[in-house]
Amino acid sequence: MFLPPMVSRDQWLTARRELLALEEQLPEQHADLAVARRRLPMVRIEKPYTFEGPRGRVSLPELFEGCRQLIVFHFMFDPTWDTACPTCAAFADRLGPGLHAALRARDTAFVAVSLAPSARLEAVKAGRWWDFPWYSSFGSDFNYDFHVTLDERVAPVMDNFVPKAEILAAGTPNDLVVSDIPVEVAGLSCFIQHDGSVFHTYSVYDPGFQEACQADSLLKLTVLGGQALPVPAGRVRQAIED
Repeated sequence: MFLPPMVSRDQWLTARRELLALEEQLPEQHADLAVARRRLPMVRIEKPYTFEGPRGRVSLPELFEGCRQLIVFHFMFDPTWDTACPTCAAFADRLGPGLHAALRARDTAFVAVSLAPSARLEAVKAGRWWDFPWYSSFGSDFNYDFHVTLDERVAPVMDNFVPKAEILAAGTPNDLVVSDIPVEVAGLSCFIQHDGSVFHTYSVYDPGFQEACQADSLLKLTVLGGQALPVPAGRVRQAIED
């Protein structure tokens, strides 16, 4: 077990003041990062992705549930697995009841998407207090296009935005890109609707997404960020009732 070195009180105070100087830089760094995220270019979604879930088969625009923004939790669940990824389930537990309504109040929908069929997702969700919709992307290119299911037989493999060829050329191969079987990757992707089209604005993959487990931290990943969005009171009440 690692323990820090033992020092005198004066030495500890000196070290703590050095650390404090770093901590005081964090708010400004976080603010700069949030601005950079909002300025990241966006990409129009051209493919007609479909999903199976609580409301039957729906399109990507329908996942927005009338909101302007959408956050997708890429929940690892390969169709051949007996159950969902325990790490993703633990992250879902940290999201907390009421998250869906809190985000809807800021004009932002939140859903989980996995490759496994919808019936298996509902079986895992049964008995949990997770209040977000969980959809299956089985039969579509969604998981492959967003590089959360890595399978060279279906689509070129990319790990954390780096193509497999580039990873191999750099001499830094990892289990994700050299695997002979399909690999699942966890993450979050953000979308926005504008002028009748859906745009992909941001994605973050394991382990970077795991700290975003509160409504405010999730909103900071989106184009509109933590801005107060004018949402009709009736929609807020409906989100809470749902």
